[in-house]
This record gives sequence, structure tokens and C-alpha cells, in this order.
Amino acid sequence: MSRKSIVLIVEDEPEIRRFVHHALVAEEMQVFEADTCQRGAIEAGMRKPDLVIVDLGLPDGDGTDFVRALRIWTQVPVLVLSARGGEAQKIAALDAGADDYLTKPFSVGEMLARVRALLRRSLRSPGQSAPLLTMGNVDVDLAGHAVRKRGEPVHLTPIEFRLLGCLVVNAGRVMTYRQLVSEVWGPAFAEQSHYARVAMQRLRQKLEDDAAQPEFLLTEIGVGYRLALP
Repeated sequence: MSRKSIVLIVEDEPEIRRFVHHALVAEEMQVFEADTCQRGAIEAGMRKPDLVIVDLGLPDGDGTDFVRALRIWTQVPVLVLSARGGEAQKIAALDAGADDYLTKPFSVGEMLARVRALLRRSLRSPGQSAPLLTMGNVDVDLAGHAVRKRGEPVHLTPIEFRLLGCLVVNAGRVMTYRQLVSEVWGPAFAEQSHYARVAMQRLRQKLEDDAAQPEFLLTEIGVGYRLALP
């Protein structure tokens, strides 16, 4: 049995997301969803999709910036679905690294035809992924779902990997406890800041040379955490 193609949808409109999801599942594809740039970046790293479908108008950023950030570490095909039909917006998205652009509203038939074309192209020329970030003697490869310290594999739990992934895709930025818990455990747990503290302690013990004096996984007192840029 051949492996199902994995598709990630990054779209904040539930109706569009549901419509696209159902159409892809009917084509026997495995589908994952995200409704923000930040969540999309984490899912892209964890799921290793064969195709990413992204909207440009996302609540926490512009889809064009999302595509540009994605292109730093992967050549996965990207199809933009957007209500922005202007030539300038299309050019900006394609220049950022998108492979195709479809303007809303669109027919399911045309969308699926473009999806199949991009997947065929991907099979002929598979994208190459590289470690997204190196922190001293630690290499973090979100695409490969792997972390190594001094060349040796480091086992992280799914929660620890999601927490690290969230910090990696936002490297240099302060992430509040609420943001981290919401992204890693889900919005229903957003007020449980101690979840992040406990997981961060374990993450430091595995990755930092001195967990008591971390070099990369830094605390912003009373606010949250920040992954220091190398």
C-alpha cells in the first residue's frame, strides 16, 4: 500500500478549512490543520507534509511571511489560497517562495488539480530539509523531528518537542506562558502556566550544559521564555 500524501492547511476561517479538509480526505490524503502562522510553523516541522496550503490573512501574521520563513528550511510545495486577487499580492507570495496561487472563491475541482500537480512535482524533485537551528552543541531539526547534542540523539517527549518547536520558530522573541501553553497543550489550558515551567525544566536538563544557568532557553521573569539566537 502506498503512503498517503500529507497535506497541512494553514487557514483561520473554519468553513474554508473544513471545505478543503473534506475535499483532500476524499482524495485519500492525510490532512492536518492550523489556524495561525505560529501553529502552522510548528505543525510543518512536526508533520513533515508533502504540501502546505496557506491563506495570506492569518490572525497572527501574513501568510507571505509564513512562506518566507518556511523556505529557510524546506522546499515543500506551497499553494496559497487567498481572497487577495491583486497582481502585487500574487507576485509577493510567489517571490516569497509559494509555488502556486489560487484566488477565493475557487472550485474544488481546480483546487484538487493544482494540489495533484504540486504533489507530482514534489515526487519528482523532493525537497531537502536542513537543521532549522543550532544552539551551541545542540542541533534542532524540526523537519526531521530530531534533536542531537554533540552528535548524539536526544529523546524528547511529544510535549517537550512541541515546546522546543514553538520556541525555535519564534527564536529571539519572548513567548509568554499563555502563548506557549495554548500552542503546546491547547487553548483550554492557557491559564496553566505551571505546565510550561515543568516542561521547560525537563527540556533544559536534556539540552543545556548547565540547566541552572541556561545559555539558550532563557526565562523572562514574570513573562515567559525566549530562545536566545546563537
